[in-house]
Amino acid sequence: MERRKARENEEFKNMTEAIAEDIVPWPEGFARRYRENGLWQGRTFDQRLLDWAEKWGPRLALVDDNRRLTYRELAEQAHRLAAGLHALGLRKGDHVILQLPNAVEFMVIWFACQRIGVIPIHAMPGHRRNEVGNLSRLSDAVAYFIPDRHGRFDYRSLAEDVKESADSLRHIVVAGEAGPGQLALAALEERADAASNATEPPEPSDIALLLLSGGTTGLPKLIPRTHDDYAYNAHASAVASGISGDDVYLAVLPIGFNFTFCCPGVLGTLANGGKVVLSESPDPATAFRWIQREGVTVTSLSPPLVPLWLSEAEYTDCDLSSLRLLQVGGARLADELAPQIETVFNARVQQVFGMAEGLVAMTRPDDPAELRYTTQGRPISPYDEVRIVDEDGEPSADGVEGELYTRGPYTLRGYYRAPEYNAIAFTHDGYYRTGDIVQRFPSGHLAVVGRTKEQINRGGEKIATREVEDHLLAHPEVEGAAVLGIADRRRGERSVAFVATRSGRLTAADLAAFLRERGLAAYKFPDQVEVVDSLPLTTVGKVDKNALRESLRENREQV
Repeated sequence: MERRKARENEEFKNMTEAIAEDIVPWPEGFARRYRENGLWQGRTFDQRLLDWAEKWGPRLALVDDNRRLTYRELAEQAHRLAAGLHALGLRKGDHVILQLPNAVEFMVIWFACQRIGVIPIHAMPGHRRNEVGNLSRLSDAVAYFIPDRHGRFDYRSLAEDVKESADSLRHIVVAGEAGPGQLALAALEERADAASNATEPPEPSDIALLLLSGGTTGLPKLIPRTHDDYAYNAHASAVASGISGDDVYLAVLPIGFNFTFCCPGVLGTLANGGKVVLSESPDPATAFRWIQREGVTVTSLSPPLVPLWLSEAEYTDCDLSSLRLLQVGGARLADELAPQIETVFNARVQQVFGMAEGLVAMTRPDDPAELRYTTQGRPISPYDEVRIVDEDGEPSADGVEGELYTRGPYTLRGYYRAPEYNAIAFTHDGYYRTGDIVQRFPSGHLAVVGRTKEQINRGGEKIATREVEDHLLAHPEVEGAAVLGIADRRRGERSVAFVATRSGRLTAADLAAFLRERGLAAYKFPDQVEVVDSLPLTTVGKVDKNALRESLRENREQV
């Protein structure tokens, strides 16, 4: 006991010393155990891509509306682009922002970065000046990869706005037609130089990418993922999903999401020799054509998409018989929808509960129906360590609600450049405080019942209430603002903003225009606006959100 306590104290000392650094590593004892047990295999993503190209060279790897690449072609194009990035001046350890739709270019750029040790940051398609500017400044990003236009939005003007506020940003690279002072992606290969092959390659323990947190206390934080831990994330997810070289994975959710990219998603499918189909739209009519055309076997949805897909399936003429597994994650799926998925699509439903910070839980295809329909699964790795604790930090018994703490071989030990937050987000022995309230069953399955953090989960998109409130309070007519999440059958949660104004005449349209002008992503706009004379306060002077929720309930009952 004394020896173990001494070891934990030493590891805690090392961790707290590392908190002051940009990156908090796993304690050496843990890292050694993960390596010795074969979880971390000591291969970078570039080395893995070369392995895949040699093993499955002529097999199709990626398909989108415009291109079809084999494994060999993917490796060749990524390496040519890596040489172009090197000639542009990008070097190992540089950060770049990657904000592209579901297209082959995303993966070519991503693997090109891995070749020379450049670290991509996955921005979401809906992010705008506010979010991307923050990412640029926080990371000191040197390049920003965008499409020319997507979804009727011109990303080139957005990039210019971001560049004005981010001193480090030197290059805007456009997949398509570049604007003035910008560089077309296609032109980068022409800049390739031989010196790119002589650059210092990354190490498996190096950071491979930075993912975005849900942003529970404001703008998103950056989550460092190494080659070793992220590859294991993909592998363990693929095992839990039964992915093989015969599978065809359809990406309909944004490729930058951790769920779509690595659970098992794109990386897990490629690691097993399967084919990845990239759809720019999650619309079921579009997706069903892909399923029929490419023989899709696996895809991933957020809960709001499920009713739309079920409804479309009643009328479609597309052959969907190839589909064997339909994953649902990003928010809790209504219990009654899970059996409908299996009946309508004649495919297994797989519930997925995970976080970009690490831990992933999944139901298994061979789980009993009750567990598939009513839980969010069990951890994918036997090395995932889970604690369920009460408000005092004491262990909760099975079936009793408590906050989920976790650590393991693919769960971060600290956010990037966030020492103050790391000090409260992690326990002294390295467990991540997730903020999720769960119940654990004797089988190890988890049921998610709520959150401790001030965050709205709107169809899988995480919205920090404090961030939106700060923007609303910047309006000259707003005297007070409170944003909260309300249960919503279609989205999981919808956002409601209570706004106290000077004139009382402010409308939802007025606020939407104001937030748009401030560069806030549209999905963060309140779904409902309630104009009030004043906001109720607790005895200590804080906004009483429970009272606001109660007022909404009373109004619904009176209707």
